[in-house]
Amino acid sequence: MSQLTLDDLRRILETSSGVVEQTDWADPATLDAPFDDLGYDSLALLELAARVQQEYEVRIPDDAVSIMKTPRLAVDYVNQRLADR
Repeated sequence: MSQLTLDDLRRILETSSGVVEQTDWADPATLDAPFDDLGYDSLALLELAARVQQEYEVRIPDDAVSIMKTPRLAVDYVNQRLADR
């Protein structure tokens, strides 16, 4: 897998949270909405990081969760880590 897409992020979040999403991922404002506002807590983001590490074979430090505050920041962060491999 070469890049994390917004669809991949959505799928991982839905799978890890076990909740069917109510978020409108087609809304451009969602990209910059804090995960807290979208209903995801820090535990969900740690699970996101763990699943991304597993699926994409890239290291995501636990403290990176504090950087990945929005979907856009999460996708950008992961893709930068993938590019740096």
